[in-house]
Amino acid sequence: MSAPAANPRLEPFRLRGANFNLLVLRLLDPRPEVIIPALADQFRRAPGFLRFAPLVIGLDDLAVAPHEVDFAALAAELRRIEITPIGTVGGTPELRGAAQGAGLPPLRPAGGSKEEDVALAAPVATPAAPAAAPQEPVAPPLPPGTARPTMVIDHAVRAGQRIWAQGADLIVNGTVNPGAEVIADGNLHVYGALRGRAIAGGAENTEARIFALNFEPELVSIAGYYAVREGLTDAPIGKAVQVRLIGENMRFDRLG
Repeated sequence: MSAPAANPRLEPFRLRGANFNLLVLRLLDPRPEVIIPALADQFRRAPGFLRFAPLVIGLDDLAVAPHEVDFAALAAELRRIEITPIGTVGGTPELRGAAQGAGLPPLRPAGGSKEEDVALAAPVATPAAPAAAPQEPVAPPLPPGTARPTMVIDHAVRAGQRIWAQGADLIVNGTVNPGAEVIADGNLHVYGALRGRAIAGGAENTEARIFALNFEPELVSIAGYYAVREGLTDAPIGKAVQVRLIGENMRFDRLG
């Protein structure tokens, strides 16, 4: 007797809109031979931060003709160093059109006007990322005008582990070990040693701050601006520190 056939699904997939926090590479120079070595230098100073990262290319700062930007070469070189360009934002219609011809569609920021170009980013073939430790559950977004309680983690964050407080502040009562990553859309507090990567101020929240009782990070970032350990020459390493943005510059103040 044959087994009963499985109930077929009514639909093979569903499409939904969603918002993501993405790095934007603002092009100040259109030449791949200038951009790629500078990015490779960031790789050496912050291993793992940009590897396999999806990246949006910002065109607002370019005042050049479309034929002066080799988007195909730039995209190929980014993939060669294991960064995934998924599209562009800003720039003139001519620049956006040239980029789209190289497989980099224009993206509309969340909340953008209806007149802006909108396109779905096509999947890009990239090497599979190394397996990571399970990520802490992320709560679904809240309706506008509501608040989510602060996320509190009462244990150390292990190497390879990532914790994200979506739409909230994050408090870690313990050490953030090297190779670990803690992310808060609001403020980030580490009541212990901060030795991994700390990211605050998601969704361009430039008022967010990072606090740590023992400041020894691999990387710190607020609202997309970041600094790696080798660049923290003015920071009080090993002390209690508050990190905040003053314009586009990070400021590191001792606590107490």
